[in-house]
Amino acid sequence: MDKEYTLYCDESEKHGRFYSNFYAGVMVGSSQHDRIISTLEKEKKALNLQGEIKWSKVTERYLEKYQTLIKVFFSEIKAGHLRVRIMFRQNVYQPQGLTEDDHKNGYFKLYYQFIKHAYGLPYAKLNFAAKLRVYFDLFPENREAASQFKGFLLGLNKERRIRKAGLSLQQEDIAEVNSHDHVLLQCLDVVLGAVQFRLNEKQNEKIYGTEIRAKRTIAKEKLFNTVLEEIKSIKDFFKDFDIGISTFTPNHAFEERWSEPYLHWSFVPKIHIFRKEFAKAEKNNPNPPTQPLTHNVSLQQDQGLPTS
Repeated sequence: MDKEYTLYCDESEKHGRFYSNFYAGVMVGSSQHDRIISTLEKEKKALNLQGEIKWSKVTERYLEKYQTLIKVFFSEIKAGHLRVRIMFRQNVYQPQGLTEDDHKNGYFKLYYQFIKHAYGLPYAKLNFAAKLRVYFDLFPENREAASQFKGFLLGLNKERRIRKAGLSLQQEDIAEVNSHDHVLLQCLDVVLGAVQFRLNEKQNEKIYGTEIRAKRTIAKEKLFNTVLEEIKSIKDFFKDFDIGISTFTPNHAFEERWSEPYLHWSFVPKIHIFRKEFAKAEKNNPNPPTQPLTHNVSLQQDQGLPTS
């Protein structure tokens, strides 16, 4: 049994056309950690992928290489050695009652929601003590806010159900890292990028002044299709997987938040209004939105979240 778990986290697309506030994590136990990293690094070397792989670097020239590497990444997910979670917010659910602090620190407050809930930490039921490490790609925010956020994460140790589950988190185990040095973060970036690319319909973007799509856009759409195929092949009940909604689990049990290999979470604020003008164009909505959102989601979904 694993006595230590490492959670690598990344974020993307704060203000998307249809979906915003993307967060993602990939968790690996200590028994598989080094082997998986070695496997992915060797695959990168065999593919002659020098340096950091990122969604933003996807081109027609490197498409097949990225597809091959991502399939290796998903092979570890299918084997149960990696667990991926992706959280995002659909823009039609506009939060209400936001405070000044919500606006100012929404980035970190949503990250807190993701860490606390997406992996079902209280339902791990390890029956032994295990350490949790959380590594973040470098934060784009100020140092004071980042330090405060890490302090809130340490507060999870006070959660009775998390302690009972056997997990603990120490200050030295919460760190920012450079994704250039962590292949798991790189693969996660590609998967997260593919999801936000499709949900915000960037595959339809044309070269300015033309009706032609750029070769890079076409390559990214093909890589997204590879990611989607891999997700759908994880388990039988993923065959009808929809990237834009929360993933159901076989038994609809909270414990499965911890155990399932791959899940999506469409975050809906507890207090919100429905704004159909922010929905994708459909027969009943011929006028899709053209302006990005300018604020973050409310935190009122989690009454236990620190707000100061």
